[in-house]
Order: sequence, then structure tokens, then C-alpha cells
Amino acid sequence: MRRKASVVWQGDFENGRGLITTESSALSEAHYFGARAQRTKGTNAGELIAAAHAACFSMSLANHLGNAGFTANRISTTAILTSEQLATGWTITSIELDVAAQVPNAKQGDFIKAALNAKIHCTVSRLLNANISMNARLIP
Repeated sequence: MRRKASVVWQGDFENGRGLITTESSALSEAHYFGARAQRTKGTNAGELIAAAHAACFSMSLANHLGNAGFTANRISTTAILTSEQLATGWTITSIELDVAAQVPNAKQGDFIKAALNAKIHCTVSRLLNANISMNARLIP
């Protein structure tokens, strides 16, 4: 399976900006910014990676819960990405996943097992070379 996204960039790293378009058109010439904070609406690499990780993890959790015989009513995941200036340059050093889910008939142990498996097997988790922590809550 292949996916495609395109960016047209103008300017330098500090003050430049771009337009990003995804194959699905979910993003169509969306504003994309580099290092400097912008006043207009737009996104950046860290925000897109965090969004991709939250989405991938949520789908992976739904899959692992399904494999255990459960269907979630709701899975809500937030990914908080931290990047730091290291000697080699700006580097994603950690991502914290915060997930809360409503899963009828699931016990805490069932949920935590599925959440840990989702964290390990999510394709974005496997892509990143960063410390990934998780806070998982089963909501009655």
C-alpha cells in the first residue's frame, strides 16, 4: 500500500511557508509552516506526525480489542510530540499517548493488554525512533 502527499515550499526555513496536499484531498493546499510561528492557520511536521500517531494507535487499539472479542463505543486518543534541539539537529525525542475508551464488558486487564499491543504494533509507533509513553484509561 502506498500513500502520497505533496508540498510546495517557498522561502527559507525560518520564514518560509508551504502548501500541503494529500492524495485523499483531506488536506488540499493546506498551509504548512517551518520554524517560525505563523499568525495564519496552518500545520507543521510535528503536528502532522502527532495526528498520524493518534489516528494509527486508535485504529490499532480498535483492532486489538476486536481480536479479544470487544467493540469500543468510543476511543479518544491524544498524542503529544516533543522535539528537542540535539547535536544532530531537531529530533523527535518522545511521544505521549493519552487514551480513554468506552468498551462495554471489557475488564481493566483486557483493555490494558489491548492498549499495550496497540502501542507496540501501531505502524507509526514502529516508524518512530522515540520514547513512546502511554496513559490508558477504561471509562465505564
